[in-house]
Amino acid sequence: MNGRFGKRTDSGPSPGWIVVVVAMLAGVVGAEGTTLRVFAGAAAKPPLEEIARLYEKKTGVEVELVLGGSGTVLAQMRLAREGDVYLPGSSDYMIRARREGLVRPETERQIAWLVPVLTLPKGNPAGIRTLEDLTRPGVRVLLAQPETVCLGAYAVEIFEHSLSPAQCAALRRNIVNYTDSCERTATAVALKLADATIGWHVFEHWLPGRLETVRLPAVQVRRVGYLAGAVGRYSVRLAEAEDFLRYLTGPEARPVWRKYGYFESPEAAWRWLGAERPVGGEYEVPRSWLAP
Repeated sequence: MNGRFGKRTDSGPSPGWIVVVVAMLAGVVGAEGTTLRVFAGAAAKPPLEEIARLYEKKTGVEVELVLGGSGTVLAQMRLAREGDVYLPGSSDYMIRARREGLVRPETERQIAWLVPVLTLPKGNPAGIRTLEDLTRPGVRVLLAQPETVCLGAYAVEIFEHSLSPAQCAALRRNIVNYTDSCERTATAVALKLADATIGWHVFEHWLPGRLETVRLPAVQVRRVGYLAGAVGRYSVRLAEAEDFLRYLTGPEARPVWRKYGYFESPEAAWRWLGAERPVGGEYEVPRSWLAP
């Protein structure tokens, strides 16, 4: 799903275009009038939209957000050979982006931390209390596509390490749909199109009054996730892209992350979870979990 702020227009040559080019080469054109294209996992959607508006107002730099599954937007960057900032929903896809040379690793910044949980419709009509409840006959389970959405990979990792092979098979039979972004995962559960999913703890802050959270035992949480951003390999607006990344972790953006429930450090995530767990990393999803 794509989101855009401001207008992006391409004007044809004008009598003053030579002057503009010369000025840009001389480094005297200011930030105002610049458009930054940010490819981001939808795990950051609500706060990122709000922060982008604040940044535009402060600097005059337009921020165009391309939102979706972290793997999907990474593929878009790769194919289009463009993108000023990449901001995936977890470390898994940042590792891939670095490995493929699609970001400038020296610019990477960790921004906010996330914990996987059971996410349920308000009222919890199916009475889901534990991970094992997802294996009961008739329970409708939603799964973020683990091949392109980082949340789906976290979910499968939890299932594979916490449930028996027979329970995993039963859970797979209960999957009623796969979603292509975190945003659509949260929305589908809020609309009661499924009884449960593995979501991020922030989902209930995205849609207050429509979702419930059941915390998983710390032993079942394999990793704490985090949002990170880096300047894209093909960006020609390096200074502006780095400035936007700094702004995302600065004093004006921090209250926005807090408003939506994101943690400001791994220690804060551990306190909420009740135990220290590994942070970040990468997980290879078994093919048996991929959507048909």
